[in-house]
Amino acid sequence: MSTTVVTGVACLVCDSPLDIESGSEKGEIVECGTCGQEHELTDTSENGYEVSLAPEVEEDWGE
Repeated sequence: MSTTVVTGVACLVCDSPLDIESGSEKGEIVECGTCGQEHELTDTSENGYEVSLAPEVEEDWGE
């Protein structure tokens, strides 16, 4: 089974192209293959993908 990779979106930290699998959904995390920065898919419209920096994991204080 092959996977189509969509390019055209750049890493927000190092500006390297991000490889995003076609069919990815909003909220998925994509990691930059160059610098390792994680990005969250914020929009997955017909016009392409938009990303933002993924939120850092915060400590759960048991609340």
